Amino acid sequence: MIVDFFNIDYAAGALFTALWIMIPAYVPNPIAVVVGGGTPIDLGKHYRDGRRVLGDGKTYRGLFGGILGGILVGILLIWIEGMLGFSIHTLLSVVLLASGALIGDLVKSFFKRRLNKKRGEKWLIADQYDLVAGAFAMVALFDLPWLTAHVTLAVALWIIIATPLLHRGANIIGYLAGMKDVPW
Repeated sequence: MIVDFFNIDYAAGALFTALWIMIPAYVPNPIAVVVGGGTPIDLGKHYRDGRRVLGDGKTYRGLFGGILGGILVGILLIWIEGMLGFSIHTLLSVVLLASGALIGDLVKSFFKRRLNKKRGEKWLIADQYDLVAGAFAMVALFDLPWLTAHVTLAVALWIIIATPLLHRGANIIGYLAGMKDVPW
């Protein structure tokens, strides 16, 4: 498999598959930023360490709007797959990827508050891969056969490579559009 990764056709196919698979997981975070606001998920409550559980940046509107956005994009992908004669996504995989991405972000935020990191403060690695960890954890828990059928080693490597690049690009766009306070 590793040898095949260096074959241009194989690598390009694995890159396409990686990005295609991850679209329902990549979409929820930027959608949550756009539609977010309102009531914080933690309702302003503090954890036993005296810090907010999640903070003001994690709202119900952002959570549900982001998940819905990921699911709708995933349904579009399923439709496109049907039109083009291939099948990767299922409704279950789309729901798990979209919800898992934001659950991963919430878990990261919980630990970020425990480490006394402020809203918007950089946390290398965790900021880039929380959505991947959450999405894959949800799929592994509830649809492991789909995960093992579609996420090969080469696909996983491309996800690891592409995610921080896409994350950074989306954050710069959000910052330039005035939707984010920081470009990371």
